[in-house]
Parts: sequence; structure tokens; C-alpha cells
Amino acid sequence: MSDEQNTGTHTGKVAVVTGASTGIGEATARELRRSGWTVYAVARRAERLEALAEQTGAIPAPCDVTSDAEVEALRDQVLEEQGRVDALLNISGGARGTDRVAEARTEDWAWMYEVNVLGTLRMTRAFLPALRENGEGTVLNLTSLAAHRAYEGGAGYNAAKFAQRAMTEALRLEEAEHNVRVVEIAPGLVHTPEFSLNRLGGDRAAAEQVYAGVEKPLTAEDVAGVCAFAVNLPHHVDLDTVTIKPVAQAAPHKIVRS
Repeated sequence: MSDEQNTGTHTGKVAVVTGASTGIGEATARELRRSGWTVYAVARRAERLEALAEQTGAIPAPCDVTSDAEVEALRDQVLEEQGRVDALLNISGGARGTDRVAEARTEDWAWMYEVNVLGTLRMTRAFLPALRENGEGTVLNLTSLAAHRAYEGGAGYNAAKFAQRAMTEALRLEEAEHNVRVVEIAPGLVHTPEFSLNRLGGDRAAAEQVYAGVEKPLTAEDVAGVCAFAVNLPHHVDLDTVTIKPVAQAAPHKIVRS
């Protein structure tokens, strides 16, 4: 490890973190490594995972969460190598487009549902037996403020994130008897340029306008700190649902810009 030292606080604990090649997922993998977790860093872009591994000691685990076969192979790898898993953090997701319903592109909606909802489903379904067997397993799903408040031009992303949130709430009810802790973290405006670039079709100028004039939007590290805090708490403590916004974002439709 070159830039981040393992404190050993949670040595022996194993986490699987999706979306770990960039943004909040990458920052969360780094934060958990700092507190001593063994971290499987999951994403499609293997070269970014290798760089993260060199810097932090995370285990690179290339995997497409939209593939049943790849998710099942990942599960088998983790359990074969570690014999356990303590926490699954479903961070991967994304948005495409800002069309209103009348102009919505079906392919964008399908992609958002596939990644945000079915990707979370595949990962959770695959790892639940091991999390139950653990006796104190945790599933953390990163949703969004968009899962709690709809807004114009956000219907597709709203629909996907509302669905992911509903799945999270149902999972909490279903898994309580197995002592599986289920956490939802729902961030508002986070300065993650790659997220906005993907949403806006690579238009860098438009992506920069998302954050224009906002003095202090959230950072990926801000959200990662909350994710790590949630899974590092004693297991009987469930943060349940946490929304995180910068002070400048009073609501999805009200952002203070200078």
C-alpha cells in the first residue's frame, strides 16, 4: 500500500463494494481499507481496480453486475478465498438523460433499471446466503435523494431509484429474522463529475453546470465516510435510512448558487 495505511480496527472483516472504479464506490473501498477491512473492489474497469489495489491493498474483482454469471463467479471467488462475507455495499448505479416523460427514451430507462435495480438484486441475491450464515451480515444500498423526491427531467432516474429503495425496504423486513442489517444511504448533490458526464452523454460543459455556483457540494469522500461509519457501527445499530445533502441543497428543486 502506497498512500493509505490499514489501521487494523476491523481486521478479519470482509466487504464487497461495487462501483469501486470511480466516485463514491472507490472512496468507500478506500475508507474501509483504512479501517482494516478486507475489501473486494468490484467494477467493470479492471485497469482502474488494479490501480486502486496498488494504492490500498483492496482485492480487484472485475465484474459486470448486469451479468448473472459474473456475479455468481464473484460470489464463489469471495467465499472460496475468504470463507465469509460480512458486508455487501451496493454502490454501483447511474443515470442517463434528463428527458421528461413525454420525450423519454426507453433504452435509457431500461439501462437505469438494469444497473440500479437488477444489479443490486443480483448482488444481494448472490451474497445473502453467506450474509445469513455470518450471523451479523450487512447489506448497504446506495440510493439517492432521487429515491425520495421526484423532479422534472428526472423521471427515469427517479423510477429506478424509487424501485431500488422499495427493494431495500422489503429486504429489511425479510432479513430481520436472519439478523442481516440493511442500510440505505441516499445522497443529494455530490461532486462526482463522471456521474454527470455519463448522464449528459459526455457533454463536459453541461456536466460542469450541474455544480456551477455551489460553494460546497458533497464529495465522494463525504458519502464514503457515512457508508463506512454505517457498517463499522456495532451490528445491532442500524442507521436504516440516511439522506445526505450539502447545506446549499435545501431540496432537489432548491440549490443555493452564488
